[in-house]
Formats: sequence, structure tokens, C-alpha cells
Amino acid sequence: MSDARDGADEGRAGRVTLEGRLPGDPTPRDYVARTIRVDHAGEYGAKRIYEGQLAVLGRTKYGPVLEHMKAQEQVHLDTFAGLIGERRVRPTALLPIWHVAGFALGAATALIGHRGAMACTVAVEEAIDEHYAAQHATLGDDEAPLREKIERFRQEELEHRDIGLENEAELAPAYKLLSRVIKAGCKVAIKVSERI
Repeated sequence: MSDARDGADEGRAGRVTLEGRLPGDPTPRDYVARTIRVDHAGEYGAKRIYEGQLAVLGRTKYGPVLEHMKAQEQVHLDTFAGLIGERRVRPTALLPIWHVAGFALGAATALIGHRGAMACTVAVEEAIDEHYAAQHATLGDDEAPLREKIERFRQEELEHRDIGLENEAELAPAYKLLSRVIKAGCKVAIKVSERI
């Protein structure tokens, strides 16, 4: 009897996406589509932030550090762009806004100086860490490859945060206020990009 039960347990998948979902919650398919949509938008915005920072600081000693972080964001973006095609997910309609807003945020914070640019990086990456951690906790074993990509990217975003801290982010003028404003903006961008 226990042999039959063991065989049945082996055939069962582990935790599934949105396990314990309530009526009115998105379906797992809808949740995964939102995840891919918003992560694609976020990585696009992050790439544009680094492009804005590079436009101001690219020829300084911080240029190579910014290029490194931008290159990692490009890999993240390419991954989610591929998933949009594979999973037939509609990208956010807000990409033109994130194109301009991301660059503007990057350039504006870089105009404060390298500390301003690094403060921006820390704030954005802390918001993304929280966002990716929530996605990782919600995605089940049925979405293990996506969950693993998100965790790998989250670790790289934390590396970016640490680079920002190592490069005097906390010494930026009005650091706490700047950080709160940027994090709040990221959270709003996340919410609207999931749906629009």
C-alpha cells in the first residue's frame, strides 16, 4: 500500500503558482503574464536609467562601473523580451514613457554627481529586490525556470545596490528623501506596468 502511495506522490508536482489563490485573484496564467510584462518593463527602464547616467558620467572613472551594470540589465531585458515572444505576453503600453522617464531619471541623478547616480541605483535596486523576492515566493515549481531566472537577476540587482553603496550613495545630497521618492516612483511604475 505504501509503495502505491509513494508512486502517486512522485507524480505530483510541488508547490504551484498562486497556490491557495482566492476567487477574484488572477489565474496562474494571468499572474505569469503580468510577471513577465512588468519585469520586461522594469529591465527596460533600468537599462534606460544607466544610459542616462552614462550620458553624464560615461567619461569619468564611474563609466566602467555603470557600463557593467547596464550590460547585466541588457541580459535581463533580453531574457524577458524572449519570454514575451515565447509566452505570447502583451508588453506594457507604457514603454515609450519608461524610455523617456528612465533616461531622464538617470541623467538627472547623475547631474547631482556620482553620489546622486549611485543613490538612484541603490533606491531602484532595493525596490526591485523587494519586487523580485515577492515574485519568487509566489511562483511555484510549475514555473521553476522562470523563478530561477528571477532569483538570479535579483542577486545581480543586489550586486548593483552594493556597488552603489560602495560608491558613496548614502553621501548624496538629501539621500533619504531622494531614495524615498525614487522607491515610490518604482512602486507606482511596477503597479501600472503590470496591467497597462
